[in-house]
This record gives sequence, C-alpha cells and structure tokens, in this order.
Amino acid sequence: MDYLFLLLALSFLWISLRYLAARKLGPLTLPPGPRPFPVLGNILEPGKKPHQALTKLSETYGPIMTLKLGSLTTILISSPDIAKEAFHKHDQALSSRTILDSLRALDHHKFSIVYLPVSPPWRNLRKVCATKIFSTKRLDASEAMRCKKVQELLDNVQENCNSGSAVDIGQAAFTTVLNSISNTFFSIDLAHHESDLSQSFHELACCIMEEAGNPNLADYFPILQFVDPQGSRKRMTSYFARVFEIFDDIINQRLQVRASSTECTEIDDVLDSLINLVEENSSEFSFNHIKHLLLDLLFAGIDTTSSTVEWAMAELLRNPEKLAKAQNELRGLVGMDGIDEIVEDFAMSKFPYLQAVVKETLRLQPPVPFLVPHKAETEVDICGFRVPKNAQILVNVWAMGRDS
Repeated sequence: MDYLFLLLALSFLWISLRYLAARKLGPLTLPPGPRPFPVLGNILEPGKKPHQALTKLSETYGPIMTLKLGSLTTILISSPDIAKEAFHKHDQALSSRTILDSLRALDHHKFSIVYLPVSPPWRNLRKVCATKIFSTKRLDASEAMRCKKVQELLDNVQENCNSGSAVDIGQAAFTTVLNSISNTFFSIDLAHHESDLSQSFHELACCIMEEAGNPNLADYFPILQFVDPQGSRKRMTSYFARVFEIFDDIINQRLQVRASSTECTEIDDVLDSLINLVEENSSEFSFNHIKHLLLDLLFAGIDTTSSTVEWAMAELLRNPEKLAKAQNELRGLVGMDGIDEIVEDFAMSKFPYLQAVVKETLRLQPPVPFLVPHKAETEVDICGFRVPKNAQILVNVWAMGRDS
C-alpha cells in the first residue's frame, strides 16, 4: 500500500507541475493534431506510406500539426509558407537535428555534417565542402569527366538496343552517378555497367537508405536505445563498416602513391585535397572525418540522383505525349545522329521542356518525401502555435508538391 500511495502522489505531483508549466507559457498552445493513444501516441497513424497518410491528416488538422510518436513530440509542417517562417525566422533555434538511433552506428552522428549541431567542427566541415569539393574551380575541372560518364551511359544503352536487351534505368543511372562522384573524389571508377560490384554497391546504398527510413522503436522511446530492440543500429554498423573498408583501401593506396619516390606528380582530386588537410592540421581534421564526410556525400548524391532519373523515365512512359514532346525538343536541336553534341556541350538552357520535366519529376516524386528531421533547441512560436523545446520538426515536401 505504501508503494501504491507513493506512486499516486508522484503522479499527482507530475500532473500539477505540467499544469503549472502550461499556465506559465501563456495563451500559446501546441498545433492541433489527432488524439494520441496512451504510451504509443500516434505511432500507428503514418502507416506504410507516411508521407501520404500524414498529408491526408493535414487536410483535417491543418498545415502545421502535432503528433505524439511514443515519447517524442513531433511538429509536422505541410505548407511552404509555414516552413519559410520556421526556417527563416527561427533558423538558429531549429538548426539542430533529431538523430536517428541507427545513424549512431560507428559514432557517425559525431562526425556527420548532416547531424552535427552548429559548432566549430560543423563549420570546419562546411568550409571544407565549400572550398575543396563544391568550389567553382573544382566543378569546372570535373566537367569533362562528367561528360565522359554520360557518354559511357549512352554507349551502354546503345549496346543494349543493338542486342535487343532491356535497360534497367535505375541501375544504369546509379552506375553513372556513382562513377561521376567517385572520379571526382578518388579519380577512379567504383563500378562498371553490368558489373557485380555496381549491383552490390547499389544494394548496399538501398540497404542504408531503407534502414535509415524504417520506423524504429528506439527513436520513439529513447530508453530502448540501450538494447536496440529491432537490431537497426547493428545492421547499420555492418553496412557502414563495409563502406569504410572500401574507403580505407582507396585511402591507403593513395597514401602509398604519395609516399612513392617514383611518383612525381600529385593527383588533383578531392581525396588528395582532404589528405593535405589532415597532414596540415591533424587535430581538427582526421582520416575518420574524411570517411564519414565521404559517406554522407556519396550516398546523398548517388541514391537521390539515380532515383530521380528513374522516376522521370517512369513518369514519361506513363505520359506518352509528354515523352514525344521531350524527344522532339532533343531531335529538333541536335538531329537524330547528333547525340555526341549533347554530351560535349550540354547547355540546359537549350532544353526548356527537359528542364520542366526534371522540375515536375522533383515536384511529384521528391527523392526524400520528408526533409531530414530538425530539432527545436528552444521553445519557439510558429504561426501562433507553441513548438516546445526538444520537439522534432518534420517537413512534408511530398505534400507541398501536391498543394494546388
């Protein structure tokens, strides 16, 4: 009986404190949302296609909505106007990320440019990306290589056409994008069309993206992170380890080349620039940083780009009249036999309808239906609603693309 009385007393005290805290906050309340179930909250609401299910819910509760996912309070934004207010007016308060438990594998969240909070290490990684990877000089220097990879894709398609074989658009685009990025980073091809390595790397990328996107109880109930009940972090650790083995081999080979007295020329690529940074200032930037940064950039680039190409082809095949219009635009500019001209001088300004096809594909089928989750570092007011501290902020890009 003593234990029961103590439990009731503690429960009453907790409810009283919550009530007093709510009164101190003034008139602002949480955004509306579906009534949560005890303990589980609204975990069952998203279903198998959460972007579609939550879009339907937002039609009832509005473009800013509260969901209780286990013990995690989530604010769902489905309107571009509200998203603009949130990230323009409260950019600093909402700049942190909600870290998925699976992405804690091999301490990735401690090195990832995506998940690090605003801090000196994060700023250092941003500077590295801006100056060593995405600078105009670096992009211009790799233009010829990108054209070469597109030509290899066209040659592969032509070979399949001549032999009457089907073309796996997703796999072909994946290999092209992978080799474009790997040549920019490492000056090597990581795969070849029709190769087993390309297929295995594609499967590995799909496994990582799927594992990161699957619902995980440890994300909704942080106390379960200690036991990893669904084995998500364990599987992700295995995937990351396989990728890091590939990176280690490439880095070690490069270090051997740099140490060789017979090699008088330095390879001018991203990896070489990053190794120079490590040697210049190893305390701020290490080989561990290189591997985690490459992991972020490689998988963010290859999966999203290849899936967009695949969706674009699928949508065009579903709309034959649009496909014919896009083909006519290309043929009108370069002719039936002038495909090499497109690769050698690919000026997108010459193809306004092709640009429209790409933009419409991104509107209808965004590579990531939800933006990477944000986290409120402090309590903020968005459109007259209270967003509590530590709340997760989800932005439904898929819903915005279908907002008339």
